[in-house]
Amino acid sequence: MPAPENGFKTALKRGERQIGCWMSLADPYAAELMASTGFDWLVIDGEHAPNDLRSTLAQLQALRGTGVHPVVRLTAGEPWMIKMALDVGAQTLLIPMVETAEQARALVAASRYPPEGIRGVGYAVARAAGFAAIPDYGETADAQICLLVQVETRKGLENLDAILAVEGVDGVFIGPADLAASLGHLAQGDHPEVTAAIDEAITRIVAAGKAAGILVFDLDRAAHFLQLGASFVAVGADMALLANAARSLSAKAKALP
Repeated sequence: MPAPENGFKTALKRGERQIGCWMSLADPYAAELMASTGFDWLVIDGEHAPNDLRSTLAQLQALRGTGVHPVVRLTAGEPWMIKMALDVGAQTLLIPMVETAEQARALVAASRYPPEGIRGVGYAVARAAGFAAIPDYGETADAQICLLVQVETRKGLENLDAILAVEGVDGVFIGPADLAASLGHLAQGDHPEVTAAIDEAITRIVAAGKAAGILVFDLDRAAHFLQLGASFVAVGADMALLANAARSLSAKAKALP
């Protein structure tokens, strides 16, 4: 029995658009709710949300069998973080702040078993292998791992072509907020230099045959990126959806005559 197919990775290879949403509430109950809303993929955010390994595991369990693909964003691309996330069942990883091909190659190695990589061989006791119920997991797991790297600095843009040339990198995600800051335009995501840089980056990613992704809260901008060829686009975040809806309801209720 082989490792489960990563349907998200398969869809990206086919060029099928995947619409997603961020999850920052760090709660399995909220994750289960989000799974019912129709998104193709949901990010369990370990960089800017209060997630640890156990909360990540709980959300993976909540999403299992829902048809929605979980993407785990780690705090950083440390090999031990990658190993633990994969062992608890993540198949798609999103790694922030990748700036060089050397970094990208190290991430690929950390997500692959020897001899191709350095991932620790502990699947006999791992959830990823069904607690030893998937006997061929070790031989088949590598092919189902989807590695997405975030390019979100000036240096990362300068090295984008080299990063794209790294075998094993399945997609590149442009981080618009950090990129704007790196270009000298903090909190100015609509600055012409920033928007031009994002458009050029997505065009280069697609031309290289890799999947391009981004997070954007404006649907018109999302449509623009999809037209450029971006294939995994996130259009919101659970925290923002809840906060905005609650603030709007509160204001409207307090304005009642």
